[in-house]
Amino acid sequence: MLREKIGIYLAYLMQMLIVVYAVYSVYTKDYIWAVWGLFAFILTLTPLMLKRRFNVTLSWGLNFLIVLSLYLHVGGGVQGWYIHFYPFYDKVAHLVSSITLAVIVFVAAVIMDRYTEMKMSRPMIIFFVVILTMSLGAIWEIAEFISDQILGTQLQNSLEDTMYDLMCDLVGGIFIGVLGAAYLKRTPKERFIWDFLNR
Repeated sequence: MLREKIGIYLAYLMQMLIVVYAVYSVYTKDYIWAVWGLFAFILTLTPLMLKRRFNVTLSWGLNFLIVLSLYLHVGGGVQGWYIHFYPFYDKVAHLVSSITLAVIVFVAAVIMDRYTEMKMSRPMIIFFVVILTMSLGAIWEIAEFISDQILGTQLQNSLEDTMYDLMCDLVGGIFIGVLGAAYLKRTPKERFIWDFLNR
């Protein structure tokens, strides 16, 4: 499909730009973002590692979301988009990241329901997605706070900024939880798993 090819090529492009941003950060002696860029690039390779180690292929859409989230974060920091387009860019980037996390959590919930003894109804899956997405978002906010205190970064501008980020986590979790539960109502779980994880 054309859409799939475009998504795959865009993901490759964003991966390449993440590497460029990391190298550029070394050149400008902005070593914190150089490390972030390197770490983000390694995370974008997770689908490849899953394929080689476990013979699991993530769907192109999920892979695209993962790369997009990391690209928005690294690009926003290196290029100053978080500052130049504040607060719009920050909220959009955080919402995309929250949706990505929620999708990953949702897929994990369906897999656990299908292949383990942990059985969850659709309302329970929604609750699981929302709570875990918010928990991961809270851990991210704690990491930003620690980075600001120890490394002198400015990732958290105010309490209001942190609360809006957490609300983005809530919105992303609810959106994916409800959307996913509605999808499962008319799609067998085996088909859903096949769509996202092709073994």
